Amino acid sequence: VCFIPGGLDCSISFVSHVLGKVCVHGRQKEILGVLVPCLTDLTKSDCIWQRICWRLVECVPDRWMEAVVLGFVQRAPGADVLSRLLGNLVVKNKKAQFVVTQKMLLLQYGHTTAVLQSLLGHLALDSPRRTLLLRVLKELLETWSSSSAVKHSPAEQQLYISKAILICLSHLKEPEIESCRQELLTSMMEGVKCHLDSSLPQLRRLGMVVAESISWKINTEGPVLKFEYEEDDETRELKSLLVQTPSFSVVLSLPDDDRSEEAGAVLPLVPETDEKSYPADPIPVMPDEGSDAELDSDDDLIPYDMSEDKALKIKAPVYIRDCIEVLTGSRSEDVDKWEATVKALESLVRRNPAAAREVSVELAKILLHLEEKTCIEGFVELRQRAQVAVLITDPIPVAKYLTSQFYSLNYSLRQRIDILDVLVLAAQELSCPKFHGKSKLSGAQKPCVQLLPGSDSSKGWRRIVDERIKSKTRRFDMGQSRAELASHPNEFNSVAGHFFFPLIQHFDRPLTTFDLLGEDHFVLGRLVHTLAILMYLAVNTVAVTAMGKALLEFVWALRFHTDSYVRQGLLSCISSLLLSVPTERILADMTEELLETQSWLGDVMEKDPDGDCRRLALQNLLLMENLKKKLEAVPS
Repeated sequence: VCFIPGGLDCSISFVSHVLGKVCVHGRQKEILGVLVPCLTDLTKSDCIWQRICWRLVECVPDRWMEAVVLGFVQRAPGADVLSRLLGNLVVKNKKAQFVVTQKMLLLQYGHTTAVLQSLLGHLALDSPRRTLLLRVLKELLETWSSSSAVKHSPAEQQLYISKAILICLSHLKEPEIESCRQELLTSMMEGVKCHLDSSLPQLRRLGMVVAESISWKINTEGPVLKFEYEEDDETRELKSLLVQTPSFSVVLSLPDDDRSEEAGAVLPLVPETDEKSYPADPIPVMPDEGSDAELDSDDDLIPYDMSEDKALKIKAPVYIRDCIEVLTGSRSEDVDKWEATVKALESLVRRNPAAAREVSVELAKILLHLEEKTCIEGFVELRQRAQVAVLITDPIPVAKYLTSQFYSLNYSLRQRIDILDVLVLAAQELSCPKFHGKSKLSGAQKPCVQLLPGSDSSKGWRRIVDERIKSKTRRFDMGQSRAELASHPNEFNSVAGHFFFPLIQHFDRPLTTFDLLGEDHFVLGRLVHTLAILMYLAVNTVAVTAMGKALLEFVWALRFHTDSYVRQGLLSCISSLLLSVPTERILADMTEELLETQSWLGDVMEKDPDGDCRRLALQNLLLMENLKKKLEAVPS
C-alpha cells in the first residue's frame, strides 16, 4: 500500500478504470480475491480508507460497473463489510442500482444464500438504502405471485426468489410492515393460489412456506396461515432465513459533513427488540396438586383381570357375492365384517377368477365408489389392490368400464387418478412374465412403477426408460452372464388397445366439472404419464404401431402446454414410442412426423425452462440418432 506524504490531494480514477477493465476481461477472481480482503482489513478501523474505497468503486465507468459490483458482492464476507466497501453506491449510481436490485435478484438465480443475505442486508443497513429494500420486496412479491412466472420459470429460480423474499421480510421493521401490510396480504393471496395450482410438489411446498412466513409477519395478533406439508432440509432452510443472525461491526466516527450521507454504512445489524419468534406449540397446563381433580380419581378401584381375554376373530366372507352384499350396505352396519371383507377381497378374487368374471364390472363399480368407513390401516392400498385383481381377472369389460368413467360426470379428481393408477398397475402385471410356482418377481426382474397418492409417477417411469436404454446400449464387457427367463405369453397383448385408446379419445372435450385442457392440468399430467407407461408396456404387441401413431398425434397437439409436468409426460411418451415401436414401422409409417418431432425436441433442449424437460429432450434426440445409425447400417 502506498502512502501520499504531505496531505496532498490525489485522484484514483485511473485505478478505478484499471479495476473495471481487469474485471470485465475475466480476471475478476484474481484481482478481487486479493483486493477485497485487503480493503476489508483497512476499512475496519479507518474512516479515510472507507472514503477511498467508496471513491474507488464510484469512479468505475458504467460499462464496467456490473463486473466490479458483482465481484464485491460475491466476495464480501457479510452485509456490514459490503457496506464499508460500497457505501451508498446503489443510491448514487443507476447502473449499480440496476445490477443490485434487478439483475442479481430477478434475472439471475445462481448466487448462494450467503450472497443473498449479504446483498439484502447491505440494503437494510442504511435509511437511504432501505427504500430500495422495500421496492425490491414488492418486485419480488410481484414476480412470486405471477401465474405466468410460476409456469414459465424453472423451479430453481422460484426457490431463489422465495429465499430473497424471506430475507427481505426478516429485515422489515414494524412501521414498514404497517405501511405495506395490504400489499403484502394481496400478494400473498395471489401467490399462494398460483403455487398451489402447480403440478410440481416442490413449487406447491414453496408457496405454502412463503405464504406462512408472510402471514406470520403481517399478523401481529390473531391466527396465521398454517399448511400441512412434509418438512425437509429445503423448508427448514427457508424458515431459518426469516430469523436474522446478529452481525456486529465497529462504528466509526466520520467527519461532520459526511455523517448525514455515509455514516449509516457502518452501522451494526442489531436484532430487533420487538422481533417475533415462530409460534411454538401450546404447553399443556397441568392441574395443581390441590385441585378437585383428585376427588374424581379412580385409583381406588380394583381393575378386572383381562389377561386371559382374546380378541374376537371375525370370519371373512368366502364368496364374492357375499363381499358385494357387505360392501353395498345390506350388512354395512357390521364394521368388523366390513373391514374383514376389504382385507380379504383381493385374495378371494384371485382364487376364484370364474366367479369374479360373473360380477367383475359390478365389483369394479363398487370399489371405485367405496369410501373408508373406519380407520382401517392401509385402506387405499387394499382397495387399489382389489381393483387391480378384478381388472386382471376380466380385463376387457372392466377396462372398458373404467376408461369410460374417467371422462364421465360427477367424479372427483381423486377417483379419476385412481382409475389411471389401477390401469397402469394392472397393465404392468399383465405384461410381466410369470414363473411356474412363483406369484411375484424379484425387484431386479420386475420394473417398479410407483403410483402412490400425491407422488410423482414420472420418477418411476423415467427409471424404466433408463433401464431400457441401458439394455440397448452396446458394451464390450458385460460382466457375468444372466440366466435367461422362461418365456411366457404377454397377456397384455390382446387387451392393450382397450386400456389405451379410450383414454386418448376425449381429452379435448371439457365437461361441466372436468376440464383437462383448463384448470385440471394436474390430472392431464397424470394421464400423459399413464399413456407413456402403457405405450412402453405394449412393446411387441400387435397394436403397438397404431398406439404409437395415435400417441404421436396426441403429443403434437399438446407440445406447447404451459405446465412443466405435462411437458415432461409428453417427452416421456416420445421415449416410450421410440423404445416400443419396431424401428422399421417407425421409419415406414412415421418418417415425416418424426422429423417434425426432432425439430421440436431441439427447441425444447435449448429453450425449455425446466431442467427435466431439457434432459428428456436430449435423451430422445440420442434415441433418434441411434435409429438413424441403425438405418444406415442396414444394407441396401
